[in-house]
Amino acid sequence: MGKKKDRVTPAPAANPSKTAKGFNPWIAGVIVVAVVGVGALVLSSRTDEAATSSSAPQAADADPRAVARAAAVAKLGPRKHASLPPVPFQGYAPPRSPEVITAAYRFAADHPEILSYVPCFCGCERSGHGANHDCFVKQRAENGDVVAWDEHGVECAVCIDVANRSRQMFESGASVRDIRTAIDKEFGANAPGAHMGTPKPPATGAHGAH
Repeated sequence: MGKKKDRVTPAPAANPSKTAKGFNPWIAGVIVVAVVGVGALVLSSRTDEAATSSSAPQAADADPRAVARAAAVAKLGPRKHASLPPVPFQGYAPPRSPEVITAAYRFAADHPEILSYVPCFCGCERSGHGANHDCFVKQRAENGDVVAWDEHGVECAVCIDVANRSRQMFESGASVRDIRTAIDKEFGANAPGAHMGTPKPPATGAHGAH
């Protein structure tokens, strides 16, 4: 008689209901998708914030060079000039009357403590201007007297209007801080792309308190 073959008892089949108990593949998939989506949103948000931070213009008050420059110019005023160079009118009609333009130039000359803290909104920061003062005054002597004008102020209605609006407010008794706030509101709303890095006037002190 041959030997009996060993009987192999097959393992019992897994019960699908027990295997799936407590684990739903569909729910797990939804959770994975949600986690990935949240992670992507967070990463995208951080990337956008970094891009905005790197592309946004630096706050004027955070630039120590601009602050120091404005303060140095402001210290030269107020002053009264016994004489000034002739206003550099060109050979064509200016955007404002000669009287209005002359008043803007003289105010820039006599009151750098005001216009060194007032920005312009025509885009002339691309020419190196740091404040509305620079639209008119090109060079001063060591004692602060104007020795050379910038011709840009003759041609630009925005520069002229900012200076004369500042002059009118100053003559009405407004402080440089009030003037700056009003100019930002009045002219800045119409020039959202202008980013002249003009520091705001100091909170205290002679120039900020006038």
